[in-house]
Amino acid sequence: MSSNDSLTDPMSFAKKMFGNMGFSLPGMVTPTLDVDEIEKKVKDLKAVESWLKMNLSMLQMTIQGLEMQCVTLNAVRAMSQMGTSLTAGATAGSDDTQTTALGSPEGADALKQAAMWPWTMMQQMQEQMKQAAAAAQQAASGDDAPKKP
Repeated sequence: MSSNDSLTDPMSFAKKMFGNMGFSLPGMVTPTLDVDEIEKKVKDLKAVESWLKMNLSMLQMTIQGLEMQCVTLNAVRAMSQMGTSLTAGATAGSDDTQTTALGSPEGADALKQAAMWPWTMMQQMQEQMKQAAAAAQQAASGDDAPKKP
């Protein structure tokens, strides 16, 4: 490079100006002019960023797992309390001292039926599908009957 290039090139001008000071300033005060060092810092910071993102996602998954565990335990606790109130109500109902809707034998049957709702729903869907298939078969056979004669 000639001396003219050093005057028109801002990078070489900055290197000359900061290089002749005799002491080094921290990187935050004066940015480095070495491209390789900048690329190394970017690479290091991206590695830290990906590590932090991984830890954040693991933390979020842990929080969600604990929330689900809490909801499940609360549901089990509520079902347990409901079951104990049913048995307590059934024994109280047999003494004719106190009867409630859940404490009566009908309430216990209702609770058992509520627990079987998925099975009941599947049976209803199967019945509806059979009825629809039978109706489609009758419609197909009804369409074929006029065409034969």
